[in-house]
Amino acid sequence: MIRIGMIGLGFMGRAHLENYLRLEQEGVQVKVVAICDADPVKLQGGGGGGNLDAGSTVVDLTAFAQYTSIAEMLEKEDLDAVDITLPTFLHRQVTVQCLEAGVHVLCEKPMAMDTDECDAMIQAAEQAGKSLLIGQCLRFWPAYVELKKLIDEGSLGKVTYAYFYRGGGTPTWGPWVLEKDKGGGALLDMHVHDTDVVNWLFGKPEAVSTNAVNVIPGSGYDIVSTNYRYSQDAVIHTQVDWTLNGDFGFEMGFRVTFQNGNLQFVNNQLRVNPNDAPGYVAELSDNQGYYYEIKYFVESLLNGTPIEEADGQSTKDTIAIVRAEIASADQRGEWVTVG
Repeated sequence: MIRIGMIGLGFMGRAHLENYLRLEQEGVQVKVVAICDADPVKLQGGGGGGNLDAGSTVVDLTAFAQYTSIAEMLEKEDLDAVDITLPTFLHRQVTVQCLEAGVHVLCEKPMAMDTDECDAMIQAAEQAGKSLLIGQCLRFWPAYVELKKLIDEGSLGKVTYAYFYRGGGTPTWGPWVLEKDKGGGALLDMHVHDTDVVNWLFGKPEAVSTNAVNVIPGSGYDIVSTNYRYSQDAVIHTQVDWTLNGDFGFEMGFRVTFQNGNLQFVNNQLRVNPNDAPGYVAELSDNQGYYYEIKYFVESLLNGTPIEEADGQSTKDTIAIVRAEIASADQRGEWVTVG
């Protein structure tokens, strides 16, 4: 049995909690035993919502031991692992604290504010001999998993073009997210999903060129467009905009061209179009990436197998790419080498 402590009960924390409870109902040997948030209102089910549908089940939070102190929870509860869904600027500090206390960690994306913080988290996991998974959920999202499968198997040839995008309303789940030094702007908080997909599918690029604008005072960059330079002949591009307010809602997707076909993921539907055969809509699971991400984490712990997907080193590389994107945006799109 894997005993979980939840740290952070905002929008994403509640989404993670719902998936642990679902896994428990499905017979997986996992149990959330404690929840922790510095804000007592969130321990009673209050707090802001998010910009996408990540789960909306009403959960009785009184069923769990409740804490406002992480140190107290770690001391009093017999935990195997914690799930951290705190503001980005706290990821390094709390992850290291929990690893040093001897528990495994799932830390929500982005991994940290910069690569030095990532290094501290990786080192703490290695020294403690504990697992660290970063919640880059698109690595587990069915449409993106299908895309990676088609790239890896090469049935449509090599990729010649790839475009990934996401957009939605300005975040309202906490003031920190619109403070550049705490949330990193749309580039680090929202765009990091697609940057991570680029890293996951194609590896670290040689360099990046990013054009971006700041619309919301103090938030960092809010609308972003990036090109990634690789040695192979392919055009790789991403775009994000979190100023799409009003009734827009949320949207994410991609379009990828291969030598022998193309894919389009739009309106939660993946269309595959081979050049020499009729196109078709891929049959994909309705489950979201959060479910498979958390299932992977729990099953890895139960089986005693290492975290190989969304591990610390790979997701540190994603942060290195994002930091290069920020540096390029600061230079009005100049190409910046990825360290």
